[in-house]
Amino acid sequence: MTLNQLRAFLLTVRTGSFTAAAAELKMAQASVSELIRRMEEEAGLALFIRGGRRLVLTSAGAELLPFAEQAVSSVDEGRAALRSIGSLDGGAVTFGLLRNASYYLLPDLAQQFHEAFPNVRLRLVGQNSSEVATAVSKGELEAGLVVLPVEDAGLRVTPLIRDEVFYASADPERLAAPMTIHRMAEADLVMYDARYGWSDPTRRQIAERAQLEGLRIEPIIEVEHVEAALALVARGVGDTIISRAVADSPFCPPEVGTVSFAEPLYDTIAFIQRTSSVLSPGARELARRARSTLLAGITDPAQRVYPATGGTARRRPGVS
Repeated sequence: MTLNQLRAFLLTVRTGSFTAAAAELKMAQASVSELIRRMEEEAGLALFIRGGRRLVLTSAGAELLPFAEQAVSSVDEGRAALRSIGSLDGGAVTFGLLRNASYYLLPDLAQQFHEAFPNVRLRLVGQNSSEVATAVSKGELEAGLVVLPVEDAGLRVTPLIRDEVFYASADPERLAAPMTIHRMAEADLVMYDARYGWSDPTRRQIAERAQLEGLRIEPIIEVEHVEAALALVARGVGDTIISRAVADSPFCPPEVGTVSFAEPLYDTIAFIQRTSSVLSPGARELARRARSTLLAGITDPAQRVYPATGGTARRRPGVS
């Protein structure tokens, strides 16, 4: 099979006709039809069901599809890598960011990268880790930073740091002892990442712990952003969970304190890229800077990198 045949096959799948595929390839319809016919002849199998208004894949065609996509994608990525090797004078970088990225490293990352490489267009997509992982696996983003766990099929995952997750409340009595999943299931909870719900990696860990105990965690309020959740917690509406990076930031209201879980809970932040991809120079440089900044920001390695026994209530400075 040739690359031209595979491109013709993929475009025919996408457009549903030889005529439309030929238009995109700037070829005659008969030429595209001939490319597909030769593929079928070589395989001894039909790839499309003909006769309807739209061409439909046969079972053989459906079997070939993912391999054709991977082959064409690899060739395209290889050509792009060769064109850009050693050059950061142009092109674009698309990079996914974990939820609450600004609390870890990234307010200045875009500015610093742009100042160093002003001719490289930069697209930083901030969204939930589950969506970042999906976008990277589909090739919509070159690489990204995520909180684990995520669906990792087709991804190369490199864990970087761990950040403890705390139970947060404005009521000191709820912070008097390490939080258990049983007590959490009985509490009024305000949870963020409403759009992603229990597919969010941190919430997945909580849900799995509850499931093992035969419990369900049901928040009374769900909002999109951690800042909104913390504002409600500060008013005594309910409690939430936050990472150490958020708890230690100036954006955490002084009324809100935290306590570890009895079985300590951690967000593991990882770098991901497709296993079959070669990062562009721009993406490699951005990833290097992001990793360096993350690792340099670790102020307590015992808490951030290695699990530590929790249990101590933490109040904001100046809060009794």
